[in-house]
Amino acid sequence: MSARSASRVPALSSIEQRILRVREHRVLLDADLAELYGVETRALVQAVKRNATRFPPDFMFRLEAKEAARLRSQFVISKVRGGRRHAPYVFTEQGVAMLSSVLKSPRAVQANIQIMRAFVRLRELMVTHGAPDTGSIGDLVDW
Repeated sequence: MSARSASRVPALSSIEQRILRVREHRVLLDADLAELYGVETRALVQAVKRNATRFPPDFMFRLEAKEAARLRSQFVISKVRGGRRHAPYVFTEQGVAMLSSVLKSPRAVQANIQIMRAFVRLRELMVTHGAPDTGSIGDLVDW
């Protein structure tokens, strides 16, 4: 990956499509956030664990086995060698905001700005269209 592409943050629409709905929360998967921030998923999770007091359950939580299985079936996430061995963590909008105090690279800062814009845009579309809290943007999944 070139230095130029490594610093490129995905478009707002690409981020919006990654927002899921789990347990009445709009969330992003740890792997999606790691990709957006340009770090490995395990590095993101390690940084969060080192700062665990910043991430209460309404900011971040781990999917239950049933939820992770459903996610795998819907999005074909591998569970074989080289794939995930543990259920993923998911981060609410507040958790994403808190990540900005943990991950401080220039790319992470730019990604965080775009992610926050995606959450705001989702909220604005729901208000503008009077839509229920499902299906407005991306693949929102209600479990």
